Amino acid sequence: MRFLPVNLNAVMVELDDLDQTLALLASLRREPIDGIEEMVPAARTILIHFRPAVQSLTALVDAIARRDVSAQAERSTTLIEIPVHYDGEDLAEVAHMLGITPEEVIARHTGSEYTVAFTGFAPGFGYLTGGHPSLNVPRRTTPRTRIPAGAVGLAGTFSGVYPQASPGGWQIIGTTPTAMWDLGRPVPALLQPGDRVRFVDIATKNVEERPSETCAEGQKGTETAPAPAGPPAATALEVVSAGLQTLFQDVGRHGQAGQGVSASGAMDQAACKAANRLAGNASDGACLETVNGGLQLRSRGDTVVAVTGADAPLTLTNAAGLRWPVPNYQPIALGDGDTLTVGEPVAGTRCYVAVRGGFAVQPVLGSCATDTLARVGPAAVAGGDVLGVRPVVGSAVVGAPEVPPAGLPTVHEDITLDVVLGPRTDWFTPDAVALLAAQRWRVTPQSNRVGIRLAGDEPLARAVGGELPSEGTCIGAIQVPPSGQPVLFLADHPLTGGYPVIGTVAPHHLDRAGQIPVNAWVRFNPIREFEAITRGAAA
Repeated sequence: MRFLPVNLNAVMVELDDLDQTLALLASLRREPIDGIEEMVPAARTILIHFRPAVQSLTALVDAIARRDVSAQAERSTTLIEIPVHYDGEDLAEVAHMLGITPEEVIARHTGSEYTVAFTGFAPGFGYLTGGHPSLNVPRRTTPRTRIPAGAVGLAGTFSGVYPQASPGGWQIIGTTPTAMWDLGRPVPALLQPGDRVRFVDIATKNVEERPSETCAEGQKGTETAPAPAGPPAATALEVVSAGLQTLFQDVGRHGQAGQGVSASGAMDQAACKAANRLAGNASDGACLETVNGGLQLRSRGDTVVAVTGADAPLTLTNAAGLRWPVPNYQPIALGDGDTLTVGEPVAGTRCYVAVRGGFAVQPVLGSCATDTLARVGPAAVAGGDVLGVRPVVGSAVVGAPEVPPAGLPTVHEDITLDVVLGPRTDWFTPDAVALLAAQRWRVTPQSNRVGIRLAGDEPLARAVGGELPSEGTCIGAIQVPPSGQPVLFLADHPLTGGYPVIGTVAPHHLDRAGQIPVNAWVRFNPIREFEAITRGAAA
């Protein structure tokens, strides 16, 4: 086994092949190791998140290295049949690459039984292995900007089905009406690791297409849970203006990696928790996360709110039209008809609004966080929405005013982020590794909650060519596509990725990264040398 550093609380285990990966995963699930919080398996790696306070990295590596990875992982008894229209736009090209007819591609794709090896990329996306050995084709040189939901594709030795419309680089050979992801099901993801799968050609088989399983865009499997309509609560906050983007966020939905769902959650976790603390709520409650100001909330009934995060001017306007500024990082009492306005930040970019009692919003998979990439969670807040406020439980004493954080990012100065090198630093030239730290990187307007797209004068050159098998990624990962211009993954990043990660922003600077505005300049400060650890596994 090879252990690759990922962050101060994460490590990647690299094995020889998928069989060893599945064997180790089964062993760790059967006999868990204290301190492991979540595991993200992939083609030949397992990304392991752990708590350093419970298990040191050295002890964790030693414990994992003793596991037997020679055993064959047990297959599930569940067999799922997926009907397919083999009308994909890449079918002819795939046949040409393999030197066979399109009909033979279909015959080979339907003639084998697959196993769900792991999940990732998007909720409900299963990486299927075990098909005909000849069906080994590379991803497209240029990924498509949009692939429809239900598209059936090939990449390398894997087959898979896109659960929702998204960009992608797989070779598309058909489409299925069966929903891979449906929040109406007790377990939304149709495919679970270990499940057996067969593809069935609709053109030659009598397959019933049930409307309830359709994957058409806008139907089940692709939509988020709606924000609650105005409830009959005595108090509420009416959204006069939602600004650029306002979402419900909390500490995130952890523990859903098995369904291909990452944690998401507030970009600035400390600010979200502080807003709840100031409003007298539990720290894991839902807040409104708003970007670059413009949010206006009118109180229905008497409420208490708190605003934290970016340094943005706050204005209170009462029902009579009188206006005055109010401070952030302290409770603010709003009377019936009072309107709170969040202005454009002078430092940072995201503000968090909590209300005493908490917002009456329904959680999705145990969290109120809205994942913009996976499209899981409450819908974005819109003007005219009436956000119900839950009754105050017990005394729920509001917090004392707090001092706002110093040094929030601005466009006027370089923002330095500590970085742990790995797990794929050795895929880059020594000059590229040095350049990562030596060069300033500009935050481009294409940045969002998924990631910060960076632009530097010189791209990062790779020392290793070819494709990297998909592997787990974590928040803060600095992934480098073929352009050599990095992407810094943030809260809504994909669970797995296929480009090498040169380093990862250290946990103590993740909140800072979540507050970086567009057009700011970023510098990276490596705090550890890249060092892979090799251990022999038990035979």
